[in-house]
Amino acid sequence: MRIGVTCYPTYGGSGVVATELGKAMAQRQHQIHFISYSLPFRLQHYDERIFFHEVEMVNYPLLEHSPYTIALAAKMSEVGAQVGLDFFHVHYAIPHAVSAFLARAILGAKGPRIITTLHGTDITLVGRDRSLFSMTRFALEQSDGVTCVSEYLLQKTREVFHLDRPMKVIPNFVDTRRFLPEPRPTLREHLAPRGERILVHLSNFRSVKRAPDAVRVFAKVRARLPARLLLIGDGQDRPEALHLAETLGVESDVIFLGKQDDVESLLAVADLLLLPSADEAFGLAALEGLSCGVPVIATAVGGVPEVVEDGRCGFLLSVGDVDGMADAALALLTDSARQAEFRAAARRRALEHYDTALIVPQYEAYYRDVLAG
Repeated sequence: MRIGVTCYPTYGGSGVVATELGKAMAQRQHQIHFISYSLPFRLQHYDERIFFHEVEMVNYPLLEHSPYTIALAAKMSEVGAQVGLDFFHVHYAIPHAVSAFLARAILGAKGPRIITTLHGTDITLVGRDRSLFSMTRFALEQSDGVTCVSEYLLQKTREVFHLDRPMKVIPNFVDTRRFLPEPRPTLREHLAPRGERILVHLSNFRSVKRAPDAVRVFAKVRARLPARLLLIGDGQDRPEALHLAETLGVESDVIFLGKQDDVESLLAVADLLLLPSADEAFGLAALEGLSCGVPVIATAVGGVPEVVEDGRCGFLLSVGDVDGMADAALALLTDSARQAEFRAAARRRALEHYDTALIVPQYEAYYRDVLAG
């Protein structure tokens, strides 16, 4: 099949999943065409079956803001015509599903099918905004297929948009051969030279991720035992998180690493992953941690309970329960036998339910079902 993939190419779960899915489908002999305003950050290595088409923005004095939706639709229709695409697979509803609809309208009845994959905030935040509600609902109704990354998100989409059209849950996935629980003693000694415990928070630092709560939890853990916190990623809440570390007097043990490509190496040396989000449609960071054998201390929101088994490979608490999360973290960090059990359960969870080899064939089968009508 020839598949056009459109996603946000920046640091975030939807871009990661879209890119990794495209790469996996290329390995299964399909031809993949990424269409976006810049190269997806995880698309680093050459593959003869993967192509990138950059959306060219229009600069004209009359246009105060560049019309990305229109420019994207133009590029999608251009690629669709030149390559003979079977699908536009768009990740994140706004504006990608709208652009796909416009592109198909340009190409006519024989244009590519449209599959829209919903990732979370495109429904829970952006799509439910009253100014975009009707547009989002229309784009979903016009898609030939709609997938959601969790059962929670599917039910939320039905609730918000009152949709009765068929939708399918295909969860996010992880390459368990890449995200391995392999010890990296040199890296660990560099990050924790005095043998401190290592906690990690991985996100895009948007307000919904509640990164400052990770610092608050860490401060309470740090008061009980030597520990260090790795902050991976970047975004609007980074300055607040770092200021809070100074205020709480733990700034010397909080290491801000920014955006990292080699996330798996950093996760592999961690003892715990903190995910204190206010909402998560799935929790890809948690899954990547589980694959590396890292127990997860998270909030029981959205799709996280579908991924993290409470009391087996991590603990789930209420949003804002900093004390509870700190107590849960300390319960594992002070009990080596129990932590070893949680580590093993975390790795099993990823291998048995979310490995790339289990999930990508579900997408491939879904493509064929949609293509067959």
